[in-house]
This record gives sequence, structure tokens and C-alpha cells, in this order.
Amino acid sequence: MLLLAVDTATPAVTVALHDGDSVIAEAGQVDARRHGELLLPTVDRVLARAGLKLDAVTGVVVGVGPGPYTGLRVGLATAETFGLVLGVPVHGLCTLDGLAYAAGLTGPFAVATDARRKEVYWARYDDARTRVSEPAVDRPADIAEQLAGLPVVGSGALLYPEAFGDARGPEHQSAGALASLAAEKLAAGEPFLPPLPLYLRRPDAQVPKNYKVVTPQ
Repeated sequence: MLLLAVDTATPAVTVALHDGDSVIAEAGQVDARRHGELLLPTVDRVLARAGLKLDAVTGVVVGVGPGPYTGLRVGLATAETFGLVLGVPVHGLCTLDGLAYAAGLTGPFAVATDARRKEVYWARYDDARTRVSEPAVDRPADIAEQLAGLPVVGSGALLYPEAFGDARGPEHQSAGALASLAAEKLAAGEPFLPPLPLYLRRPDAQVPKNYKVVTPQ
């Protein structure tokens, strides 16, 4: 087994290779505006570190969000292209699940990432492998009471310490954690999400409602 994991649903552009037992190479960079520019060079760098070629990959793992429209679609489109070209399956995982797995907590907690617009994407967990709520997007103040007393992991928690009193790292997504979670799920025969974007809200860019129509004279 050789899994290639990618996630661009957060400001972190992150890539990893997993051989079924452990992560053998990983790289990433935090830059919310350069997902399309950074992803493929990062894939090349990870493959080079492992001394492998892309055709050695037997499966692709991709974070499906939630996340902003532009960044999220870069990772999904790339993952689906790799799957098509290589003829290998593409496994979708919730991006929040990767952060939860990386946190490694054994009791109830939550994960929150930055959704911009002074909101967070979030979900609750019983432990690092068990999500108990569907991903949602809300203002921190609106969910502070629900999550009171719980550790909250991720950049969204760290951005709003007044709402989340026990904010913790990891701050950013790790494709290594995502790949490790996927390897466990494959070994256990557990299902994956389809490689489709989990946006939770409409994109920021909108077509103007009252634009001027220019017709030929």
C-alpha cells in the first residue's frame, strides 16, 4: 500500500505518503492564497523525499473540507485527477477528522477551523477517532456555551480564545495525520466519504444581480 494524502481545505497546503504502517514523507506550507501554486510542487517534494514516483501510489486520500471554496477545490480536483490517471481509488475524509486524529485526545473535545467572516467550521468528538456531530459553520460566540469546558483544537479555537477557553493545537491540518487515519480505516474496512467538497455555505464571489447588458448595435 502507498497512500498519497493531500488537503487544501485550510490555509495549510499539506501532502504526505503513507505505506500502510507509517508516514514515510510529509511536507506542507501555510499560505491561504497560494493553494494552486503550491500543491503540485509539494507533491513532487514529498515523492522525492521518499525516493518514489507517482505511479507507485495505490490510493489517494483527500480532505473534503469544510473549507473555503477556492482552496478546497484545488485539492479535490488534483486528487481526482491523480486517481483517474493512476487508476486508483480516491478516498474522502472530513478535514476536521484529520485535526481530531492529530490531536490524539481520548475524551470529549471539539475541532474548530477558521471559516473567515468571523466564523468557524467545527464539530464535536468523543475521542480522536469518533466524530459525534456533523460539521457546521457558526460564529464562535454562538457555540461557546455548547462547548464550554471542552478542549477545542485548531486554528479557529486559537483565533477566538474569548469563546473557547481551552483552545489547543495542532493549529493546522497535517496530511500525515489524514493518511494515518485513512490507513486505519482501510485496515478496518470502514467507509470513506466521496471526494466531493463540503462547503457548508455559498462561495464569497457572486455574480452581480444587476449588471449592464451590452448588445451589438
